Amino acid sequence: MNMPLIVRRLGVRDYNQVWQQMQDFTDRRDENTPDEIWLVQHPSVFTQGQAGKPEHLLNPTAIPVVQSDRGGQITYHGLGQQIMYVLIDIKRHKAYGQNLNVRQLVTALEQSVVKTLADYGINSYPKTDAPGVYVQADGKEKKICSLGLRIRRGCSFHGLALNINMDLSPFQHINPCGYAGLEMCQLADFVENDEADCDKVSPKLVTHFAEILGYNATKF
Repeated sequence: MNMPLIVRRLGVRDYNQVWQQMQDFTDRRDENTPDEIWLVQHPSVFTQGQAGKPEHLLNPTAIPVVQSDRGGQITYHGLGQQIMYVLIDIKRHKAYGQNLNVRQLVTALEQSVVKTLADYGINSYPKTDAPGVYVQADGKEKKICSLGLRIRRGCSFHGLALNINMDLSPFQHINPCGYAGLEMCQLADFVENDEADCDKVSPKLVTHFAEILGYNATKF
């Protein structure tokens, strides 16, 4: 397969702005619209998934809380976290001989993170009962990447959030992804700070994702 994939670097953008743009893109696209990846960082914001329970916000702060339409529970976004939004026409993969479903897309996202972290010598793994990517650190399991999708008209939007080099303290005000006591970590905990950089990590992330699903990534 050699499907086209357009990769866009959006820099730092407000969460609500990009969320609206993702919805607009998904509503406008047709069977000929190339799939896209959007790389972005968001200023501090908590986002609550569709099935999110309010009790997972433990201590309200000045950080805004947005009720999103993605799957999953509450999480935090901030500068130094690499967001990769995947705007994928899932049903179109059949035309390329690939039977892609939502679970397989989730697996592709998780494996792209696992392979990216392996590039830095970090062993990580997904969990079947809790989407995302985890590592063992300081004798305990910690989460390094969160994941949530929305499917509309057979097309995905939202995606993953990989912690690179950020202030993790806001996670202490929530049960991350709905799990009480879950600790978060980031790439900067394992490598030198100059390596823990979103602009250095994102090309690896995109390359692995494209290879897993048979894309030819352009404009990257």
